[in-house]
Amino acid sequence: MKTISSQEVVNLGCFIFKRFKLLTMKSINFRTLALIFLSTCVFLPSIRAQKIMSLDTSAIEKIAGIKGKSNNGEYKITIPQNDLNVEVDGFKIIPPMGLGTWIAFTPSKDGAMIMGDIILTETDLKPVQQEVIKQGLTISAIHNHFVRNHPNVMYMHIGGTGKTEEMAAKAKAVLDKVAESRGHNPSASSVADVSYNIDSKKLDEILGYRGEMSKGVYKYTIGRPDVLLKEHGVTVTTFLGFNTWAAFQGSPDHAAVAGDFTMLEEEVAPVIKALIENGIEVVAVHNHMVHEQPRIFFLHYWGVGNSEQLAKGLKTALDQTGKKKTGKGKMKM
Repeated sequence: MKTISSQEVVNLGCFIFKRFKLLTMKSINFRTLALIFLSTCVFLPSIRAQKIMSLDTSAIEKIAGIKGKSNNGEYKITIPQNDLNVEVDGFKIIPPMGLGTWIAFTPSKDGAMIMGDIILTETDLKPVQQEVIKQGLTISAIHNHFVRNHPNVMYMHIGGTGKTEEMAAKAKAVLDKVAESRGHNPSASSVADVSYNIDSKKLDEILGYRGEMSKGVYKYTIGRPDVLLKEHGVTVTTFLGFNTWAAFQGSPDHAAVAGDFTMLEEEVAPVIKALIENGIEVVAVHNHMVHEQPRIFFLHYWGVGNSEQLAKGLKTALDQTGKKKTGKGKMKM
């Protein structure tokens, strides 16, 4: 909503005064006009857009009982699923490879908007989704990230808006239900590093980005600064999950890469084509949100092979995103 300045209030009041004066002085007296003008001056400022307050991260941390991470006024809780022994094509999937539950908080006019990605076993699914609905939150997606994974795991996206303390309590209730379903805290145990002896600098050169190493997984997180994404009118940032990512493990000749592409609708077909033509499996295409503007699709992929060839395939797919149309109908980066 546009903020109304004090000068605009005065101008509007004068306009109303003149209009009534032109109509007639018989049916309305100066006292009534004065009341109309006073009402204009007093009540119009109250319909200005509500000021969005910063998050009370200490309250979130206290209520959730989990220390999170702050970034540019936003806050994220991450729970590594260390208890899940997931394997795909002989590669162990650990939290940096895409096995981490998270719930992020961003300021909104109501207090906070949350978005989260909850990792679930088949046994967790029913009780946890019941808890999400019980808490008055929404489920916007349930899907896979892998194929041929043992055991099977699913990813459930949740969201909601409300007072910050209430949203923290709702988030805690959902996370507690996961722990209750499994009979333990998913992050309580530790997880060993996976094997990695790939030339990371070579991957950086191919992809044009620099990754981060964690427990034998080299991971890239790539934002979409070319797209201003909003959900319920609130900006969705890289920190809130609006990003493309790629995670590598293994050796130069026998590497695995897993990741997620975020795409505008016109980018979906060319990205899929580029990945498949380069020997990388597309294992899921779906939404994460339902009220987002503009419309966004997410794609999960899995590849096994020579690390540099995998990186070149990803680069080809990345080049299909972030393009903008010019006035002549051509595309430019």
